[in-house]
Amino acid sequence: MAEGLVEAGGMVHCIDIHSEPDADFTQLKERIDPKSGGGLEYHEVDVADTGKLERVIENIAAQRKRLDGLIAAAGIQRCESALDYPADKVAEMLAVNYTGVFVSARACAREMYRYKIQGGAMCLIASMSGSIANKGFISPVYNSSKAAVVQLTRNLAMEWGRKREDGSGGIRVNSLSPGHILTPMVRKNLEKGEADRTTWEENSMLGRISKPEEYKAVGLFMLSKGSSFMTGSNLIIDGGCTAW
Repeated sequence: MAEGLVEAGGMVHCIDIHSEPDADFTQLKERIDPKSGGGLEYHEVDVADTGKLERVIENIAAQRKRLDGLIAAAGIQRCESALDYPADKVAEMLAVNYTGVFVSARACAREMYRYKIQGGAMCLIASMSGSIANKGFISPVYNSSKAAVVQLTRNLAMEWGRKREDGSGGIRVNSLSPGHILTPMVRKNLEKGEADRTTWEENSMLGRISKPEEYKAVGLFMLSKGSSFMTGSNLIIDGGCTAW
C-alpha cells in the first residue's frame, strides 16, 4: 500500500514498533523513482504509546503544513482459547488493535482540521475475522478487536464527514477487511500449527491465500478521489470466504 501511494506521488510516512524498518521497506525506498514526486520515511513508534504517537503525527503534518490520509494497519495476534485467555493479554491486544487505530485516526483528523485540509481520507485495516468466526482458528480477542475497528469506522465517518464553515473536514473513513494474507504474522500461525493452510485454501472460492501486494491498489483507491463518495463502508476482499 505504501508503494502504491509513493508511486502516485505521495510523501508516505510509515510508523512501526521496530527500531529499524525491515528489508522490504529498504528495498522499496531504493526503487522509488525521483520523478514520481513521492517519498518514503520511517518512524519508530509503538502505537500503544499514545503520547509519542500523537507527537510524531503532529510533527509529520507540520513538515508540509498538511496531512491528507491515513492507513492504520498495526495489529498483533494471539491464538488461545477464550477459557484460558489472560485478562492482561486482552488489554494488551486491544491497546494495539483498537486503541492504537483509534488514536492514529484521531491524531490525523486533528491535523487535517488544524491545516484546513478538505477531503482527507482514512483506511482502517480490519479483517474478515471481524465479521465471521474463522474455521479451525481460535483467536477470540483478535477477531473481536477487528469487529470493533469496523464499528469505529462507521462512527468516525459520521462524526467527521460534514465540512465545517472554514472549509475543512469532509473526512472520509472506511475500513478494509482482507481475507487470509501470507504476512509474516500469518506465516508464524501456520508454522506453529495454529492454523491449517489446507482448510483456509478450501474455504477460499479462489482456492488460495492472498499475497500482500494484492492490496496495493486498494489503499490508493481508498485514499484517492477514486472513492470520493465512499465513507462509513467496510470493503471486504477475502477471496469469497465470507460469501459462502
